[in-house]
Amino acid sequence: MTSVAAKHAKGKKLKDVIFVTAGQAAEDTKLNGRELVVNGTLGAIYDEEGKLVFLKTVKEEYLNLSDTEHIGYAPIAGIPEYLEGAEKECFGDSRPDGFIRSIATSGGTGGIHHLVHNYTEPGDEVLTADWYWGAYRIICSDNGRTLVTYSLFDEHNNFNHDAFQHRVKELAAKQTNVVILFNTPGNNPTGYSVEDKDWDSILNFLKELVAIGRNNVIIGIDVAYLDYSGEKEDVRAFFKKMGHLPKEILVCVCYSLSKGFTMYGQRVGAMIGISSDEEIADEFLEVNKSTSRATWSNICRPAMRAMANIVSDPDKFKAYEEERNSYYQLIRDRADIFKQEAAEVGLPMLPYRGGFFITIPTDSGTAICEELKKEHIYVIALGNGIRVAACGIPKFQMKGLAGKIYDAMKRLGKL
Repeated sequence: MTSVAAKHAKGKKLKDVIFVTAGQAAEDTKLNGRELVVNGTLGAIYDEEGKLVFLKTVKEEYLNLSDTEHIGYAPIAGIPEYLEGAEKECFGDSRPDGFIRSIATSGGTGGIHHLVHNYTEPGDEVLTADWYWGAYRIICSDNGRTLVTYSLFDEHNNFNHDAFQHRVKELAAKQTNVVILFNTPGNNPTGYSVEDKDWDSILNFLKELVAIGRNNVIIGIDVAYLDYSGEKEDVRAFFKKMGHLPKEILVCVCYSLSKGFTMYGQRVGAMIGISSDEEIADEFLEVNKSTSRATWSNICRPAMRAMANIVSDPDKFKAYEEERNSYYQLIRDRADIFKQEAAEVGLPMLPYRGGFFITIPTDSGTAICEELKKEHIYVIALGNGIRVAACGIPKFQMKGLAGKIYDAMKRLGKL
């Protein structure tokens, strides 16, 4: 193949199975109607009529901004009121003790990019669970790093501490900085959340590791599904555990407006650093601000301003939370239907505690998903399972879906 690309860029191609499958579902819907087609592809909330949800409180605030707020540049680090609002919304009543610094990012994804780029060396490995969002691997690869995994679940479907500790020790033996990505609460694709008791064990182990004196640990926490993973303060309680850690442990929370504020395409998030050391916290702000300037420069001002206005106004914030909670309840109801029916028919599924997705473990995801398309059912094939987007499937279509997936797997001999 003729190429003029640099060596590190030669051969790069992106074929995202999620958006490809979503396009197929959209085309089928045009031909056969919404009632017939089950679209469980994208991580976005659709209402019971199949319309993409834009929270009314957010829409009203966003559309009524001044021209200056709609089109003006934003500071590279982000609008200060937005950053204050992001910390407030992210932590709730569980703000950790320590030095906290924030920077606006291009969605939660932007924070993950900065984390990989600024806290690992070229050629290093980044650790996450074996059930992970596929973009993690792409981000690592594009930065000249390698994503490696540990088995998230043990034989009882609990957090696999033995596998986690083994892989961390392997990384610690060959590189100074150990970067670990957690996608919790409401992991994509499983809906699993790390429990408080597991956080205690994880942090105790990491404190023992850094006490040896050879390593730093950077804990990245992707909280994209925070607002749809349980009761507000309950799912945020673990943040308190991120205070008073050794200075060799830096916590980076990747927060997003995509889900909680239903502004997916505006690509606005925040990277929030937590450290017991002020110099490390200040360094976090400066190095990541510099990387922002070198990538997207600055991000979407109106989305930041709309969010800041809502969070700072008690009446608007109350209305926003009530509206958002109604969709949290809707997604939970949909997931409950699937979970109950899966148990009834004997369909295996991974532990779901909240968030947008449910996952059926299987080594034959592609074949099963192709079989389901014959019934106008569109879900996502993973390397080790099938992902069902409970956020997008109306309750009337969720009823019976577990049985249809079970039947397809049985026909193919994949149970």
